[in-house]
Amino acid sequence: MNLEHRVARLADVAKRAGVSNTTASVVLNGKGERIPVATQRRVEDAAAELGYKANGLARSLRLQRSLTLGLISDQIASLPFAGALIRGAQEAAWEAGFMLVVVDTDADEERERRAIEDMRQRQVDGYLYATVYHQVLAPPAGLVDTPCVLVDARDAGGRFTSVVPDDAGGAYDAVMHLAAAGHQRIGYLQNIADIPATSLRLEGYHRALADAGLDRDDTLIEIAVPEDRAQSAEAARRLLDRPDRPTALFCFSDRAAAGALVAARRLELRVPEDVSLVGFDNLELIADWVDPGLTTMQLPHEEMGRWAVEQLVRLIDGEDGPPVQHLMPCPIVERGSVAPPPRSS
Repeated sequence: MNLEHRVARLADVAKRAGVSNTTASVVLNGKGERIPVATQRRVEDAAAELGYKANGLARSLRLQRSLTLGLISDQIASLPFAGALIRGAQEAAWEAGFMLVVVDTDADEERERRAIEDMRQRQVDGYLYATVYHQVLAPPAGLVDTPCVLVDARDAGGRFTSVVPDDAGGAYDAVMHLAAAGHQRIGYLQNIADIPATSLRLEGYHRALADAGLDRDDTLIEIAVPEDRAQSAEAARRLLDRPDRPTALFCFSDRAAAGALVAARRLELRVPEDVSLVGFDNLELIADWVDPGLTTMQLPHEEMGRWAVEQLVRLIDGEDGPPVQHLMPCPIVERGSVAPPPRSS
């Protein structure tokens, strides 16, 4: 039978690369550190050319692992950010030779307990525990004695490695971007919810004003529920309808920024000629679709998913060290909603 018409075997890879079966096996199982790089590349190229896929069951038995990671979330699968987080985690898992299994518990504690118990029975090697937004929490008891990394959450007891967005740093960069454009009166549409991002983004806003040499004026802060466009529009109207209105608004979220855009248009203010806007999230269904496009801070869900899996694999491999609490940067995504302030301002 022609090699091209049957499933490639390890011996086929070894023959094409001109090495022994043992050398090919060592390289393809990621244990070839002592083998010359040129030889490793020949083996890898041969495997790719032949479409060789390692026997996952045999490898898992040899390593005494299931080669499976579990991602347990409260509600992320129902959010637009979930795809990016899962994509980053999935890609990193594949690269490390693991399968990722995702369970959304819909914030049901009993469902969560059963999901963890079921995964443990299936001998999942490690867990990602992801939440719908940046939270400080006590992880489920079933995850305490097993490799686990928290995503978009921090352990109140400091026992778990975790990754969360740098909310304060993102807010700081947003306000500094507006200040660099020449704005001296920068308002803030703040969130009403008592969550870490609320206080952290306010902290970043205040720190940026100070570093930019701008006066702190807390009357330029209005509070609303960002998910409620009518509330956000009304809060923005209160800022933009005053005689000494700000020439720019930093908004807690893209939804709040969409409300601010509504308020500006009702007041016959042009964005960005009369007022500049910066959001937070890079929620593409809003930021890319409004006119003008919204400059915003990217919530780094894909990067957080990837980083979390990389750390989890290290824990599974037995690497020592204290838990790490990582802040993932929130880069700016520039579109068309920021310009220098009007000359009369």
